[in-house]
Amino acid sequence: MRKRTNGIVAMLLSVMLVLAACGGNSGGSTSNAGATNAAGGETGGASELKPYEMTVAFLSIGNTKDLAEVQAEVNKITQAKINATVKFLPIDIGAWQQQMNLMLAGNEPLDILVTGTGLNFGTQAAKGQLVEMDDLLAKYGQDIQKVVGGDVIKAGSSNGKIYAIPSVRDWAADYGLVMRQDIVDKYKIDVNAIKTMDDLTAVYQTIKDNEPGMAAVLPEGPSFSVIQSMVGSVIDPLGDENGVLVGFDGELKVVNWYETPEYASLVKKAREWYNAGFIPKDISTNQTTSEQLIKANKAFAFMAHMKPGYESKESLLTGTPLVAARISPAISTTSSIANIMFGIARNSEDPERAMMFLNLLYSDADLINLIDYGIKGKHYEVKEGNIIGFPAGVDSSSSTYNPTHGWMWGNQLLSHIWEGDSADLWTKLDEFNKSAVKSKALGFSFTADPVKTEVAAVQNVKEQFKIGLENGTLDPDKYLPEYIAKLKSAGMDKIVVEKQKQLDEWAAANK
Repeated sequence: MRKRTNGIVAMLLSVMLVLAACGGNSGGSTSNAGATNAAGGETGGASELKPYEMTVAFLSIGNTKDLAEVQAEVNKITQAKINATVKFLPIDIGAWQQQMNLMLAGNEPLDILVTGTGLNFGTQAAKGQLVEMDDLLAKYGQDIQKVVGGDVIKAGSSNGKIYAIPSVRDWAADYGLVMRQDIVDKYKIDVNAIKTMDDLTAVYQTIKDNEPGMAAVLPEGPSFSVIQSMVGSVIDPLGDENGVLVGFDGELKVVNWYETPEYASLVKKAREWYNAGFIPKDISTNQTTSEQLIKANKAFAFMAHMKPGYESKESLLTGTPLVAARISPAISTTSSIANIMFGIARNSEDPERAMMFLNLLYSDADLINLIDYGIKGKHYEVKEGNIIGFPAGVDSSSSTYNPTHGWMWGNQLLSHIWEGDSADLWTKLDEFNKSAVKSKALGFSFTADPVKTEVAAVQNVKEQFKIGLENGTLDPDKYLPEYIAKLKSAGMDKIVVEKQKQLDEWAAANK
C-alpha cells in the first residue's frame, strides 16, 4: 500500500541517467530581501510579509485526484505562517526531465522543485539553475538544520555550496532477499543462516525441486536485474555507476565497476542461477512487478534493498506475509541520501519565502500529514495513537487521495504511521540511518556536463549488455569482455578520469 522509496527512485535513476542540460536562468530577484522569517526566523510574523504565490513541482506518484482540495488546506497553514500560497505542480515521471529542462531554461514560474542524483541535480547546480542555500539556511532554515545536518546536508552540495536539501526518510539501505513466509515455513528454511549470496543457492534449489512453476528468485522490479539490488552492498556508485568506489572506507579511488573482479563475480553468480533454472527465462523482458508475481503464486522471492518496515509494506502489496534475509549491513552513500531532495529554482522571485516553506516541511506536522495523507476524516482516519488508515468504506482503489509519496516531502518522521506498520517505525528508521556504514565519499555529487557526450554513449552500451549480464541471460565468459571493450570505446575511461578529478577536488575542499 505504501510503496517502497528505493524501488521508485532507482527506476528514476535508470530512466534519467543521460543528462541533457539546458542553460541557467539568471532570474530570481529577492523581492522580500531582509523580510523576517515567520517559520523559524528571529522576529516578526507573517503579517510583515507581502503575499506571495509559489509554484512547487514534484513527481506525481499514486492518486492525487483531490490535490486541489488538499492544496486549499495547505494554503490555510502557509498563509497564516508565512503569508504565502502554494501552487502544486505534479509532473509524471516520464515527462519530468523534459519539462524541468524547459522550465529551468525559460522564465516560467517555479520556486521549488524535486531534484536528486538521478534527477539532474549535478547539472542543475553547475548550470546555475538552483539557488545557493547556505545563507538562506542560516537565516530561514533553522528547523531544517536541526534534522538535516552534518554529512547528510552535504549530500546536496556542489563545489562546496548547498543547493538542495534531502528529505528525511531512509538515508541508507540494507540488502538481501524477501521471501514468502509460508514457503519458508513449509521447507524449514533457516532465514538466520543466510549470510551471503552463496547461501542463497541452496534455498533456490529447494524451491526449484519442490515448487514447479514457481520462480525461485526475481529482481526487485521490472527495471532491475537480479544482482542490481546487491550492488549497493559492494560499491558507492557515485551517482550513476560510471566510475565507482569499491568499498566504503578505503582510498577515494574511482574505477570502472564493470571491469572489477567484484562485478565479474556477481554476473557469474547470476549466470549460475539462471542456468540452474532459478531465474525465469523471460526475466529480462518481464514487465510484471515482483509483488504481482508473488501474489499470483508464480514466485517465491525477490532481491531487494530495504529499510525498517519493508517487509510489512511488501506483505500488504503481495497479500501474503513476507520475511527478509538481510545479508549486508545498512549502508549510506550520497546516492542513497541525495536521490530525493528539494531545491529552490533560480526562476524564483522570492527565494527567501521558498526557504521559509521548505523550513515548514521539516517542522510542521500538520502540513506534512496534509501533503502525505490528505484531509483527516475524508482521506484517512486515526485508528489509534499515531496509527492511521483509510476511512470505513474506502480502500486504495476507491481513495481520491493516496499519493504514497511521504518519502519525498520534508521530514517524513513527522508523519502519521499507516496501519500495518510498527508503531515505532520512525524511531527504528532514525536508528537505522544513524547506525549505517557511511561512505568516505558521502557528500560528493558528480557533475556530468564535462563528459555528457561520453555518458550518453556509455548509456547506449549499457542498454545492450547490462540487464542481460546481470540477469544471467548473457554468458559473462563471452559477453563481459565485449561489454567492457565497448564501454571503453564509448568513453568510460574519460568519465572515470573526470569523476576522479571532481572527487579529488571535493576531498581537498572537505578535509
